[in-house]
Amino acid sequence: MKPYVICLMHSSLDGRTHPSRWRPKGAGTDWFEKIHDELGGDAWVIGRVTGSEFAKGEPYPATTRETFPRESWFARRDAKTYGVVLDAHGKIGWGRSDIGGDPIVVVLTTSVPDSHLAGLRGEGVSYIFAGEAEIDLAQALDTLNRELGVKRLLVEGGGIANGAFLRAGLIDEFNLILSPAIDGARGAPFVFDSTDADSDKRAPLSAMTLESTRPLDGGVLLLRYLIQNDVADR
Repeated sequence: MKPYVICLMHSSLDGRTHPSRWRPKGAGTDWFEKIHDELGGDAWVIGRVTGSEFAKGEPYPATTRETFPRESWFARRDAKTYGVVLDAHGKIGWGRSDIGGDPIVVVLTTSVPDSHLAGLRGEGVSYIFAGEAEIDLAQALDTLNRELGVKRLLVEGGGIANGAFLRAGLIDEFNLILSPAIDGARGAPFVFDSTDADSDKRAPLSAMTLESTRPLDGGVLLLRYLIQNDVADR
């Protein structure tokens, strides 16, 4: 069963997501965690690039004598909230087992070597599999719901991860914290983006309904949209 999926992002007026580049500086940049807590997800998910920013360790050894089945492994099943990271090919050496107190659950493909699984287990980092070479997001969501009881998932990744969920037709709601600032230069990430390989793929959006507009302090707006996806277009 698919969890209810909310994409939460914070951007400048031109849709860029690195506050350090915004002008004027510090324009309403303290709202993200507050809204995140208000939304009350059972889990939140980010992509590999964003996940790497939280990593403290080195890449795991390239070889191991151990072998592991390609099935889910959980260090914990009793957390209130989980931090889910998409890492298809096992690039991140964590050096930690949680982010902000939320246990990490890594989404892998079955192509990941046993040595990486050994590293994750050694650090108490849970993992699930979804896909052989590329992550099957729908399968990942089904596993999170079935194995960990995740019913409400917050998608908070970089533009690539957000765009992948959008094109898969998996986002039910979009909450955008819009700050009175502009980036105005090339090179910064967008709220939704894609790899070159997916640049011609379009999301199966059939409708977006503005559910609410909420003014926040400092000229910041919180826009809440409900999303309808055309299943036939997925």
